[in-house]
Amino acid sequence: MTAPSPDFAASLAVELHDIVGKLRRRMREQADAGDLPPSQVTVLRRLESEGPLTVSGLARGAGMRSQSMGATIAALQAAGLVAGAPDPADGRQTLLSLTPACRKWIRQTRAAKHDWLSRAIASELGAREQQELARALALLQRVIAAQPAAPAAKDRAQ
Repeated sequence: MTAPSPDFAASLAVELHDIVGKLRRRMREQADAGDLPPSQVTVLRRLESEGPLTVSGLARGAGMRSQSMGATIAALQAAGLVAGAPDPADGRQTLLSLTPACRKWIRQTRAAKHDWLSRAIASELGAREQQELARALALLQRVIAAQPAAPAAKDRAQ
């Protein structure tokens, strides 16, 4: 068996990128994400995964200024999705965290997305195709675990 060409891998990469984008859009359609801009969604995901953080910590992680992050946080607080409390280690700081209403909304949103995807898989794919999808997911996990690519030659020259 001959090895696939770099051109074939490149075309697979383009197609996979396109498919992932379409899947993400379809998943977003399945649950009411409201009108939250990506910057707010990013903050909510980060607070969910990392727990309470300060505005400065959120800003550093997003690569933005604290003042800009402050506006994002203010909008999330006004929507009842984020609340602040004094940092027990440093009373001058405020730790931001998800509200119970936000956590409930996240659970419901995720459940709606998973329900749609499960129904789509069950209705569109036969048993053999579902097994193929399972094998493809294992391959995608390997791709995700791959080390980042080395900088391109032009990046190294600079």
